[in-house]
Amino acid sequence: MERYAPTIKDLAPRDIVSRCMVQEVAEGRGAGPNKDYVLLDCTHLGAEVLETKLPDITEFARTYLGVDPVYEPVPVMPTAHYAMGGIPTNVKGEVLSDNDTIVPGLYAAGECACVSVHGSNRLGTNSLLDINVFGKRSGNNAVEYAKTAEFVPLPENPAAFVTGLVDQVRTASGTERIGALRKELQDEMDRNAQVFRTDESLAKVTETIHELRQRYQNISIQDKGHRYNTDLLEAIELGFLLDLAEVVVYSARNRKESRGGHQRDDYPKRDDETYMKHTMAYLTGDPHSADAADHISLGWKPVVITNYQPMERKY
Repeated sequence: MERYAPTIKDLAPRDIVSRCMVQEVAEGRGAGPNKDYVLLDCTHLGAEVLETKLPDITEFARTYLGVDPVYEPVPVMPTAHYAMGGIPTNVKGEVLSDNDTIVPGLYAAGECACVSVHGSNRLGTNSLLDINVFGKRSGNNAVEYAKTAEFVPLPENPAAFVTGLVDQVRTASGTERIGALRKELQDEMDRNAQVFRTDESLAKVTETIHELRQRYQNISIQDKGHRYNTDLLEAIELGFLLDLAEVVVYSARNRKESRGGHQRDDYPKRDDETYMKHTMAYLTGDPHSADAADHISLGWKPVVITNYQPMERKY
């Protein structure tokens, strides 16, 4: 870290540390048989500190890696920590359909929601704010709304879409396995849309997502049961993962700059004049079409600046 952030070294923000780790591996300085990770050395902290102040991390390394941090370095690489962005809401937890139009009676809170209080690098704070503050606000406001809201007419079978989706996946009899498709999606997103991004890498992963969508139409699951069916749950979740992956990639291709956790190698500078705004994505067509532009429409939401003026991070 002396090379990348000489003043604060390993105390740099996690998005910067993540990029440094990946860069070390990309330039051939990785550790292990495949040189595909770096080593986190905690041995200087000693057993007492590791056991009392970092017990979870210490036990994770022992359990999942067979490595004891007290005596040896731990293999590490970046992974997904938190979802930045999500369902747009106001500070009451009310969902917004655009910049300021409220969807009546719909509330969101926690990591699925985006109140836009974190900026482009969520890692600078923590998600307890989301659920403790906005979870309570959402609940309180939902109660107040329910006290005065009128009943609205429902379709004849309002659950038809969900039951149809569940039954379709549960009874599917294709040849594609969920685990294999999910692994391919994870690997491709990791390689081409995670810590570093370019138009070329994002175009490549876009093709993979479209291909996986086609293969997803030919899935099957082994557990056909109706209760505690995790096989079914993972199959349905994979469909949504494909949707979200495409939104992430398409939005990243259209933001031609680097900002916070979004690092474009082909556009390394931050562009406040053009992109000091939130990306909003809307499903507007058939998601199975090959071109994301045919079914994803992008809009923009202004950033509200209060006490803290945006400035370049320097370390």
